[in-house]
Amino acid sequence: MNKSRMEAFSDGLFAVVITIMVLELNAPMDAGVKSLAPLIPIFLSYVLSFIYGAIFWINHHHLLAATRKINGPVLWANLNFLFWLSLIPFFTAWVDENHAAAVPVAAYGGALFMVVASYRLLELVLFRIHDADALLVRILRPGRREKFSMWAFLVAVPIAFIQPYVSLAIYVIVALVWFMPERALERALAKKDICEVR
Repeated sequence: MNKSRMEAFSDGLFAVVITIMVLELNAPMDAGVKSLAPLIPIFLSYVLSFIYGAIFWINHHHLLAATRKINGPVLWANLNFLFWLSLIPFFTAWVDENHAAAVPVAAYGGALFMVVASYRLLELVLFRIHDADALLVRILRPGRREKFSMWAFLVAVPIAFIQPYVSLAIYVIVALVWFMPERALERALAKKDICEVR
C-alpha cells in the first residue's frame, strides 16, 4: 500500500480541521478596540485547539516518516484518529458559546482523550507490522506522553464539573508536554536523512 496517499489524505484533513476552527472567529461589528475584549476567551480557546491540531500534525508527520509499511488495519486506525481529531472544532465552539461551562469543558477533555487514545492505537497497530528493531518501535513503544496525557484528561474531565478553568489549565499543560515532538525520533530521522543523502 502507498504510504504517501495516507499522508496526503491526513494532511488534507488536518488543514480542514484548522480552517473550520478559524471560521468560528467572527469579527465584531464595532471598529473600536474595546469590542475585541469579549472575543478574548473565544480567541484563547481557538489558540489552544490550533496548538493541539499543530501538535498532532507534527507528531503524525514524524510517526509516518518513521513508518516503513502500512496495511488495512493501519488505514482504519489512522481514520479513527482523524475522526476524533475532526471533532475538536465542534467541542471548541461549544466551549466558546457557553463561556467555559462545565459540560462543554468536560466534553472537550473527553474529545482530547479520544484523540490521544486513537493516536496511541495507531502507534500500536504500526508496531505490529514492524520488526522490534524498527525505529518507531524502539523509540515510541513506551508511549509515556500518550499515557500521561490520557490520565491527565481522565482527571480533568470530572474536575470540569467543579472548576472548569482548572481543567482548561490541565489541557494547556498536556499541550506543553506534546509541544516538542519526540526528540529521540526526530534526531534518528535527521540522522537517517543525512545518511541517505550521502
